[in-house]
Amino acid sequence: MTIAVAQPRCTPYDVAANVAAHAEAVRAAGARVVVFPELSLTGYHLDAPVVPFELVEPLVEACAETGSVAFAGAPVAGPYIGVLEVSGAGVRVAYRKVWLGGGEPARFRPGAAPAVVEVDGVRLGLAVCKDTGVPRHAADTAALGVDVYVAGVLEHAWQADVLDERARRVAVEHDVWVAMASFAGSTGEGYDSAAGRSGVWDSSGGRIVSADTGVDAVVRVVIPGRATDGGA
Repeated sequence: MTIAVAQPRCTPYDVAANVAAHAEAVRAAGARVVVFPELSLTGYHLDAPVVPFELVEPLVEACAETGSVAFAGAPVAGPYIGVLEVSGAGVRVAYRKVWLGGGEPARFRPGAAPAVVEVDGVRLGLAVCKDTGVPRHAADTAALGVDVYVAGVLEHAWQADVLDERARRVAVEHDVWVAMASFAGSTGEGYDSAAGRSGVWDSSGGRIVSADTGVDAVVRVVIPGRATDGGA
């Protein structure tokens, strides 16, 4: 299976513009699965309204054209910090962030449970930002049977090493690949310079591919073994 991690440009609160940037990234990625950062469709603005599914239609169209499944971050009904699974078949909420941080609890509810999505027989465990720093989350997700731990995250540029530390821990402790899409550029709540450096790590904890710090970067990798069975 080919999996890509993307860190598209983001216009604050402008879902239409951000959906267009996501669609562009999906077309550029040429991957079966494309992962985006936390709250990627609105930016990290805790007062952003819930994203109506009809606004995501251009991304549905891009996924239909490419045969991709995209995982995008958005506020969803509840409200929760959600992960939308987008494919040619439409849009659904695939996961709701379990472990909230900072000012998030004042607006959002915590999700109730981990979640796994299966694509071409490959089981993807979903996570959002702080989830990745809570060992229990990875353990509970891995217990469901996971091939790849997939996360959308946001860190300050000076916290870039956190991505590698968390990805290595999850990979080694649970014998899974890890794909992290990390926000780049600037966004709300004091994130004037986000880390970027999205990447994919193998099950031994080695970083296989890495983006730089710039917006609109997309990197992809072919995950070997079982993950290629029936994949793109």
